[in-house]
Amino acid sequence: MLRNPYTLVIGGVFALFIAMSIGRFAYTPILPFMQQEAGFTTRFAGFLASSNYAGYLVGAIIASIVPLKRKRAIYLRFSIIISILLTLLMGLTYSHTSWMLWRFLSGITSAFVFVLASSLILDQLAKQRKLGWVGVMYGGVGLGIFISGLLVPLLIEHFHYEGAWIGLACLAGLLSIIVFLTVKEDNTALPITPSPKHIQPTKTPKWFPWLLASYGLEGLGYIVTGTFIVAIAEQTPAFSGNATSVWVLVGLTAIPSCVIWAYFGSKYGYMLSLMILLVIQAVGIALPAISPSSVSFYVSAILFGATFMGVTTLATAYARNKNPHGSAQVIAIMTTIYALGQMIGPSLAGVLTAETESYTWALLGAALLVFIGALFLFPLVNQERVEITNDVN
Repeated sequence: MLRNPYTLVIGGVFALFIAMSIGRFAYTPILPFMQQEAGFTTRFAGFLASSNYAGYLVGAIIASIVPLKRKRAIYLRFSIIISILLTLLMGLTYSHTSWMLWRFLSGITSAFVFVLASSLILDQLAKQRKLGWVGVMYGGVGLGIFISGLLVPLLIEHFHYEGAWIGLACLAGLLSIIVFLTVKEDNTALPITPSPKHIQPTKTPKWFPWLLASYGLEGLGYIVTGTFIVAIAEQTPAFSGNATSVWVLVGLTAIPSCVIWAYFGSKYGYMLSLMILLVIQAVGIALPAISPSSVSFYVSAILFGATFMGVTTLATAYARNKNPHGSAQVIAIMTTIYALGQMIGPSLAGVLTAETESYTWALLGAALLVFIGALFLFPLVNQERVEITNDVN
């Protein structure tokens, strides 16, 4: 049976809250405190972040190879449980090697949750002509960043960085109950798959390489701010130990961003909206490097929070519309390229920062990559404009 779209989306919100906001992004607000208490370098901080994104890459590759059309809800639940346990282990162990392993495995589960939740919920929303609700689901990442950003300083004040990981794992455990009750498979009217002898080999669509290139550059660039923005702000005297407020602002602006960008995408074109979004994000990434003031950091947080999940909303919705019968595989391939950029970005930024003793060049380089990603969308903007004109006529 078709699920209620509203409860389905709520389940998707908390699935992404658990795996992405906590399993993937909780490292960002915890990092400066963890670095101070555990005493590791910025270079290692970059490698630790990259281990998570390397796992995300592996998970995305596995998800693109393994058939996931059936039993997606079961795989989703299993991935969420493992994600919570790995978050818990970050607060129970002290070995650098263990941390690298936990973050790597957490990356794998994050990729599985994202691909499974996106494809499962997108397919059901599309059947009910409620695809516009996808923006609400992706807003779960912003909600999780906002709440974790508020909780982390409180948890660290009383229980140190270990308590932050453990506390967030407990919160994720409670939220998982909502996911398990609301996100279920739709077993009605499954599409009939033609036998192999009737399947004709298909060429790669012309739009796909352009979107992949842009999406990959976004992954490479945005993750520098997504990993280090709190640590960078912490080094700015204006914040006086209150740098997590920057991360809270990122989450707060990210909550409605997906709905807003989904609206712009449906009204003005997904690719035009995505290109404008990437230019805005590039400006936000560069701001702290140009002017390291508290105002610059807050404006950067607003621009970054308002755009980084909008990229996923617009890109996946566009790909889903272009390939409605293979959404899981298409999203998995896109996630793989995105994850490859994410894996490389923090390590490069960490090494560059260690060598120059400043985050300036890492931020400017990241902003440039995102801007180049916007330029790759020009052919798709023109193509989409023609398609919209033809539909109107």
